[in-house]
Amino acid sequence: MEELTFIYREIILEFLFELYVFYGLTFFTQQRRPHFWARAAGGLAAVLVVAVGAAAAYQLWGDTVLGRIGVYLVLFAVTVVQMQLCFEPGLSTVVFCCSMAYASQNLGYKLRLMVWDVSQGFLYELWDDGHFAMYYRISYAVFFAVTAVAVYFIFIRRVIRHLNTWQMDRQMLTLCIFVLVIAVFLCSVEDIYFNNLSVQFASQTVSPEFLVLKETGNLFSVTCCAIVLQLACRTLEQRELKQEVEYLQYTIRQSRRQYEIAKDTIDLINIKCHDIRYKLASLAAKGGKIEEDAIRNLQKSISIYDAKIETGNQSLDVLLTEKSLYCEQNGITFSCMADGEKLDFLDGSDLYCLFGNIVDNALEAVKAISEQERRVINLLVKAQGNLLMIQEDNYFDGTLTFRDGLPVTTKEDKNYHGFGMRSIRMIVQKYDGELTTYVDGDVFHLNILFGTNGK
Repeated sequence: MEELTFIYREIILEFLFELYVFYGLTFFTQQRRPHFWARAAGGLAAVLVVAVGAAAAYQLWGDTVLGRIGVYLVLFAVTVVQMQLCFEPGLSTVVFCCSMAYASQNLGYKLRLMVWDVSQGFLYELWDDGHFAMYYRISYAVFFAVTAVAVYFIFIRRVIRHLNTWQMDRQMLTLCIFVLVIAVFLCSVEDIYFNNLSVQFASQTVSPEFLVLKETGNLFSVTCCAIVLQLACRTLEQRELKQEVEYLQYTIRQSRRQYEIAKDTIDLINIKCHDIRYKLASLAAKGGKIEEDAIRNLQKSISIYDAKIETGNQSLDVLLTEKSLYCEQNGITFSCMADGEKLDFLDGSDLYCLFGNIVDNALEAVKAISEQERRVINLLVKAQGNLLMIQEDNYFDGTLTFRDGLPVTTKEDKNYHGFGMRSIRMIVQKYDGELTTYVDGDVFHLNILFGTNGK
């Protein structure tokens, strides 16, 4: 009995070792929570305690399909909790990553069983009994390492490229459940009905029929795991392509809007210049005697050029000056303090899109406000130590609801609105920054934080 308990514990520990290797390959690009190593060590200790109980449950109910599935689902759930405590992504992303790692572990496990079943007769003759266990462990380690590297480059690497740009929806949740069903159910059913666990050495002589049937089941399980992994990769890739198309469509709409704003700005400048010429001509007609009221009127007309903003970044200067002129024309107070030199790490198009969306969203909100004193937009860009902060706040009317940390658009046409905030988040994540938005009374706040001056 004690020997059987030891075998079950070895099965559980081997499973957890393989699973954590794939967790490492899947999560290594994700942002870690504070005190990561303490969380990881404490979580691993808790998982090992659960593993001891799982080994006992394995011994009692592991010979039934439901019992076997229950054991592995409990172990999986505990490891998901640990990953959630160790890494920043939301629960949906963590569950998806863990499911991908689980399917990868099962794929490698089944491949190893296939190779072992085919070659065990030859290996029994090649390896002497005294060193058989050592040779088996060495071959297991080599085979597992090769399998893990192959699975990483074929599947996992393609998935982790897109983890920061996707959000869980019904389609992805269904895919996540499908991955778990394939990984857990097929593995448990085959192990039960073929009664050949990974650490139990089968008889050296098995019938060809049994071997063919068993290998067919293993091959089916490998194929299913490979299909769901490929499906997950393609789904995320297609979602990113769709997002890029939406982004291009949004950029086209924004370009059209920028053209209209620029046209209005130029018209305003032309009007002001015409007023100045007219007033100068009027002064000249009076024989050059300049009245104090006339001087004030001229100063007021020329004051539009005070809207020019200089930040130290030419692209940002052009954008913010244009927005400032638009605010001047529409009775909006635009306050800006920006250290543009610290934004050189941003690609020009990303910088234009980032700040264009920030200011445009604020303009959309304050234009709907009737009280002049609340038609205010504040923008701040400053470096503090190794951090670069972008802060924007503005008044708004009505109520805002948030989903996944972003305000939900109040426009009726959801397809063509609300993409501005998602575009801001995409750019922030591209440069490993953090975006937070919240409401305090009737003021909307947007904060962006880049580490090490954004580099």
